[in-house]
Amino acid sequence: MDFHLPKKGYGVCGTLLIGLSHLLFVFTLPFSLFFCLKIIQEYERAVILRLGRIAPDSAKGPGLVFTLPCIDAMIKCDLRTVSFDVPSQEILTKDSVTITVDAVCYYQTKDPITAVINVENAQYSTQLLAATCLRNILGTKTLQEILQDRESVDIQMQILLDEATKDWGIIVERIEIKDVSLPEQMQRAMAAEAEASREAMAKVITAEGEQKASSALKLAADIIDENPIALQLRYLQTLTNIAAERNSTIIFPIPIDFLNTFTKKK
Repeated sequence: MDFHLPKKGYGVCGTLLIGLSHLLFVFTLPFSLFFCLKIIQEYERAVILRLGRIAPDSAKGPGLVFTLPCIDAMIKCDLRTVSFDVPSQEILTKDSVTITVDAVCYYQTKDPITAVINVENAQYSTQLLAATCLRNILGTKTLQEILQDRESVDIQMQILLDEATKDWGIIVERIEIKDVSLPEQMQRAMAAEAEASREAMAKVITAEGEQKASSALKLAADIIDENPIALQLRYLQTLTNIAAERNSTIIFPIPIDFLNTFTKKK
């Protein structure tokens, strides 16, 4: 429900009280200036209620604002972007996993008059609404969707909050999920699942490497079998590698032809 400035006057009694307030201000000069003049900062606006009604030309500021004694009540509204932490919420996801979620919300007051008239405490009401929207949105998501697609979840919560707070003169600029905490049992289960997946992947990679190595060895054996000199060169290369390493290995060179005699007998 939206409230607007009153179109009618203050009535006879109201007009009389306003006149008496002006007289009181004049008769108590200059002391009344200390009570009637208010300083409004650049980032603030003053909403003045005169006899319980919104005064004309509200909201006022920045600069000096004049208020009548006894009949004016001034409420300041901060137009800067305000941030607050949404209290930690325990939420049951769509796939029946209990998680604890922390979020942060940024909002700004765009219409000071509406923020004063339509809601009692705009900041507190926005905080409660943000916590409720957080539970409602995340309750329809699975754990995997929350962890992998946070950006779309943040956008949905911002649209829902902005739609609800526009009647309060407030615009929700941003709401983000800061942290998602899982139960220790769930963390251990996910860690075991990830470890098993990595081990399975390592075994697959090792098997593929062995398969490629065996194919390469078979091809090398076929090439050496076609040319006996290649085996002699490989033999000499192995001796060179062993000799390059400073160790106590004792080498007994055996001629390749001597080995060939045993091969032919077999």
